[in-house]
Amino acid sequence: MVNVNSDDTVTIKGIREGLLLTLKPDGGEWSQMTTRVAERIDQQREFFKGARVALDLGSRPVVQLELDRLRVILKNREMTLWAVVSSSETTIASAKTLGMETSLITHNEEQLETSPVNPEEAGTEGVLINHSLRNGRSVRNEGNVIVLGDVNPGAQIIAGGSVVVWGRLRGIVHAGANGDENAVICALDLSPTQLRIAHYITVSPEDKKRKPRPEMASVRQGQIVAEAWKEVT
Repeated sequence: MVNVNSDDTVTIKGIREGLLLTLKPDGGEWSQMTTRVAERIDQQREFFKGARVALDLGSRPVVQLELDRLRVILKNREMTLWAVVSSSETTIASAKTLGMETSLITHNEEQLETSPVNPEEAGTEGVLINHSLRNGRSVRNEGNVIVLGDVNPGAQIIAGGSVVVWGRLRGIVHAGANGDENAVICALDLSPTQLRIAHYITVSPEDKKRKPRPEMASVRQGQIVAEAWKEVT
């Protein structure tokens, strides 16, 4: 989960269609809430850039002008507000007037967030995606991302931690998006359109004779290097 400070009046979570932005109904005046949203995003602006956003407002009534102002705030940060979920008739009417969706189909199934656990060994929060990512899909998560399937051309993963693809990686992956140079990218077939780790970037060489093999990409001496993915003992 994206959670850059202890303020829980604004939460941002990854869902299959992008991000879910939740504002507590009793979190304060609307102007204060929108300021908090802007501050939260600006702390990790690169991470959120290009995201599609669904907004959960609970029972808070929001008029069209207020909702449109938030849409502009997100647009100025290269984010798209496409859906609003609320139990308020005023808010729903505002969203419909602005041409937004007012429901998330199978919302609980699509949410990429995982519940906190207490493992025997300390670990890093992450998300497991149990299917391939097709063209146009975009996944963002503050921790690690694991995909049991392929990441096809046109699909994108942005992770604050590492990315593991149990399949063929042919899309775009950005690991360590918040600046973690220790993040890695692993795949059974590492043939990406583009790889990024922290601020380092590379593309796969065009090698038609190359045989698929498990590889791990990491930052070594100021550049991204791919090597055989072997068990670490």
